[in-house]
Amino acid sequence: MGTITTTDATEIFYKDWGSGRPIVFSHGWPLSADDWDAQMLFFLERGYRVIAHDRRGHGRSSQTGDGHDMDHYADDLAAVTAHLDLADAIHVGHSTGGGEVVRYLARHGEARVSKAAIINAVPPLMVATDANPGGLPRQVFDDLQAQLAANRSQFYRDLPSGPFYGFNRPGAEPSEALIQNWWRQGMMGGAKAHHDGIVAFSQTDFTDDLTKITVPVLVMHTEDDQIVPYENSGPLSAKLLKNATLKTYRGLPHGMPTTHAETINADLLAFLTEDS
Repeated sequence: MGTITTTDATEIFYKDWGSGRPIVFSHGWPLSADDWDAQMLFFLERGYRVIAHDRRGHGRSSQTGDGHDMDHYADDLAAVTAHLDLADAIHVGHSTGGGEVVRYLARHGEARVSKAAIINAVPPLMVATDANPGGLPRQVFDDLQAQLAANRSQFYRDLPSGPFYGFNRPGAEPSEALIQNWWRQGMMGGAKAHHDGIVAFSQTDFTDDLTKITVPVLVMHTEDDQIVPYENSGPLSAKLLKNATLKTYRGLPHGMPTTHAETINADLLAFLTEDS
C-alpha cells in the first residue's frame, strides 16, 4: 500500500499487491478500494498484480474541496499508473469507476492498457437531456444530494439496504455485514466529494470518449440494475465502443461484484485470458 501526491497536491491512496500482469480496479461512488476485496484476492491468487486506489475525497485519499469531476478522476488514475509504470494493464471499473476508466482511456490514451471491463457503469450519460431522453430526470440526482446533505449516515444505511444490493426485491435476504461495510466505506470519505460526485457521475457525457476507445472492452450490466438502468447504459456503451462485448445478466443487483463475486470473477477471468 502507498500514496502519491498529484500536481494539485491531492494525496491518493492505493493498494498494489502481487507481481504479475496488472489489473487496475476503479471503485464506485461513494466507496473505496476496499469494495474490490473479492476481486483483488481472487486475481492475486491466480498470479495477477492487483491495484486499486481510493478516488480523491473517498476512503483514505485527501478530502480535498475541489476536483470532484471526471477529468480529475481520470488524471488521478493516470498519475497512479504512471507512478507504478504499468504496462499491458487491464482496467476494471464499477459504476462511477466505469466512467473513470472510460474517461481515462479517452483522455490519456491506451499505451499502457490492453483491455478494459466496465461493470454496471454510468456511461454514456445517466441524466435525461434532449439528446438523451431515456435518461433519469435531474430531480433524481438532486434528491440524492439533498438526502446526503440532510443525513449522510442514514442515507448510507438506506442505499445498500435497498436498491444497491437488491435487498428490496421480494425474497431477498439482506446481509447486515455487507450493509455495514458499505456504510463504513462511505463514511470514510468526505461529504463534499460525495456531494459533488453525484453531479460527476450523473451529468458527465461519455459519448465521445467511448468512440475513441479501441482496446477490447467487456461491458457487463444487469437488467435489474436499480441504480444505473440497463437500457440507457450498457447496451448503448457497447454500441459506441469499437471493440466491445456486451454481457447481460438477469436478476443480479447493481452491486453484483460483491453479492455475486464468484460469477463476476469467473466472467472477468474468461475475458482476460481470451487470446492471451
